[in-house]
Amino acid sequence: MGSAFPAELRPARKPRTRPPRDVLAVVAAGGTIGSLLRYGAYLTWPGPLSTLLVNVLGCVAIGVLMFVITDLVTAHRLVRPFLGVGVLGGFTTFSTYVADAVHLVLDGRPALALVYLAGTVLACLLAVAAGLLAARSVARAFGRGNR
Repeated sequence: MGSAFPAELRPARKPRTRPPRDVLAVVAAGGTIGSLLRYGAYLTWPGPLSTLLVNVLGCVAIGVLMFVITDLVTAHRLVRPFLGVGVLGGFTTFSTYVADAVHLVLDGRPALALVYLAGTVLACLLAVAAGLLAARSVARAFGRGNR
């Protein structure tokens, strides 16, 4: 069966390209490191509080990292995949955050689950902004800021 859209309105298909192997390797290595750090946090503070702390701290770090590698330094092309996607992506855990909320509902605390879901998203968005603003303030205090 043909498409309901004329050919000129259909997006052109681009051939799929695979990321370079070095990018995959640094993402995997960084993800391993981040996941181990998160596991250590969970062993220290088990439960939803650990997930919340990890996600907020990771988001602060993402804000700092993005400022540093976009406004402060010219970073190697593997820095963002290693630190941003790998380490911080492995460290933060929004899948566990959802699982924690499900467990709260199953434990008979649906209101707390909703507060946890909304509060985590809000806290993480604010944490990214706080990390960005803090890094910018520190850079300005040391006479750096825009390349």
